[in-house]
Amino acid sequence: MGDTRMHIYEFGPFRVEALRRVLLHEGKQVRLPAKAFEILVVLLEEKGRLVDKDELMRRVWPDAVVEENNLTVNMSALRRALAESPSEHRYVVTVPGRGYQFVAEVRQGNDAPAWETGVEPLSQSTLDLGSEVSKGAAPQVNGASSDTDMVAGAETVGSGFKRHHRGVLLVVAALFATTIVVFYIGYSRYRARGSKAGITSIAVLPFLNETGDPNAEYLSDGISESLINSLSQLPGVKVIARSSAFKYKGKEADLQEVANALGVEAILTGRVAQRGENLSISVELVNASDKTQMWGEQYDRKMSELLATQREIAREITEKLKLKVSGEENGPAKHYTENNEAYQLYLKGRFFWNKRTAEGLRKSVEYFNQAIDKDPQFALAYAGLADCYVVPANQLPPREAMPKAKAAALRALELDETLAEAHASLGRVLAAYDWDWTGAEREYKRAIHLNPRYAIAHQWYGGYLSVMGRKDEAIAERKLAQELEPLSLIINFELGLAFYYHRDYDQAIEQFQKTLELDQNFPTAHNFLPAVYEQKGMYSEAVAEFKKAIPLTAGSEWSLAKAGLGHVYALTGKKNEARMLLNELKQASKQEYVPGTSIASIYAGLGEKDQAFAWLDKAFEQRAFQLQWLNSDPRWDTLRSDPRFGNLMGRMGVPH
Repeated sequence: MGDTRMHIYEFGPFRVEALRRVLLHEGKQVRLPAKAFEILVVLLEEKGRLVDKDELMRRVWPDAVVEENNLTVNMSALRRALAESPSEHRYVVTVPGRGYQFVAEVRQGNDAPAWETGVEPLSQSTLDLGSEVSKGAAPQVNGASSDTDMVAGAETVGSGFKRHHRGVLLVVAALFATTIVVFYIGYSRYRARGSKAGITSIAVLPFLNETGDPNAEYLSDGISESLINSLSQLPGVKVIARSSAFKYKGKEADLQEVANALGVEAILTGRVAQRGENLSISVELVNASDKTQMWGEQYDRKMSELLATQREIAREITEKLKLKVSGEENGPAKHYTENNEAYQLYLKGRFFWNKRTAEGLRKSVEYFNQAIDKDPQFALAYAGLADCYVVPANQLPPREAMPKAKAAALRALELDETLAEAHASLGRVLAAYDWDWTGAEREYKRAIHLNPRYAIAHQWYGGYLSVMGRKDEAIAERKLAQELEPLSLIINFELGLAFYYHRDYDQAIEQFQKTLELDQNFPTAHNFLPAVYEQKGMYSEAVAEFKKAIPLTAGSEWSLAKAGLGHVYALTGKKNEARMLLNELKQASKQEYVPGTSIASIYAGLGEKDQAFAWLDKAFEQRAFQLQWLNSDPRWDTLRSDPRFGNLMGRMGVPH
């Protein structure tokens, strides 16, 4: 940029003081990102001339290679500051495909006396230092969030002095301002020399919903989750997954303690408020080691700008993390939709999907389908739809759910072959429903290759490996999933399940108990902890634990708990109690989906093999999700010597 030290520009109600990096509107300062301010100064310097995009990027980012969307985002911020929409031509005209031109009448002059602007001028030494700061983007200290904030901070120290305040106070103020800038620069250089290149780990805590409407919870949760997903695309950065970060939802926690528990260097927190169409999002990035603010910003937008705002926040955070990335890796650039309404519906879908209840999943399906109606090219919405149908919690018969899951996953991959979530969901269908084991492993590996930090892919691949009898690999894969999501209930549970299938019962008990420490009411752990007790001959403990599980469960989970209790009763000679539960399940199966494996397991405990295999054949016809674990679960050991067991495994293609 040229020498702007003596330049002041006035247009309409605005005044730009290039030296002080100040934009005023009718005498009041307007907040503007540093690069947006520099764009404005370039356009003012070249007023009346079309400045093409390449020239603008070279002058504003002289020492960096940036994508055009950086220019677009900052231009959008500039237009908002000038209260001008892209279709207006009061100040800046956009020439599509070429660049921008400042068209308003501009009055230009030298610096006005300080008492006219209310901003005290800085000494020449401060000016030189300020120029150095503006070039270098020094690391932040004690909350200074950018080079603009640092210079503005120095200005604020000397602001408000009128003509009668000159003299001694003026000299002291100027010296004090100079001292602050010198200190900032010196301390920043000191920190830069002794610190790492940038933050390499971050947790995005669930944003607070300050709308006053619990129905808007999807918005605060959705923005948090979207930021997690966006930042997770960055290379070389550990981003804590949703299930672990959201353990702190609604809790007041010390950020340093949270950072220690999650093993991160920085924490992002935020608040969301909505009043009608007006949306306010405040965000703060905190250095966990000393709790200092690295960056903070408030975004006042319209709901119609939600998608662009979320992307803007993600880009600004990326800059503050000072990541050394280039080219197409320069920030989370992938955009799955440009339709703001579709994006909001997608957020609602994910909000309800994360509840993992039958009712929540039904709502989730509705919202994902609505998002697809708004944007039929929205690959993430199709992937979300697939996720709804591959989890047993939806309580749908597999022959209804799994074909829908497969169709949605394949459509997502038609739109974007690089979508790890869709590959993982497709792998789940191929394994649990099609019994295409080769195809399933291919899809799981593809998902992990595309996103090695996608914990669910590791979790599901670990389950596949257990079915294949590769139990050491299964445990290793699920441990990796747990490292990625240390507070996930289902992932912690499935690590215990891998130990159980590996017949390492003590470790299984320990892991299931750790899972229940995270949530005492997690039904799935209550379903399998007693199964381990049963294998260790701890029958009274098994009965007590199954009884805890039954009131916590619903649908197929409820039938698993009933079946587990009936199996223990049968083994311990309480045949009447076992038959009561058996009849209860058979009656329920006439009204709703009950996996044939649940009824078969009680018959197996009673020693009635013909009935057990008859119901296993029923499970085969159902394509029951639980059937794939038959060769792994020790509760089926009494049937293994029967040729019908090998025949069933052969029909499924499972090694035995």
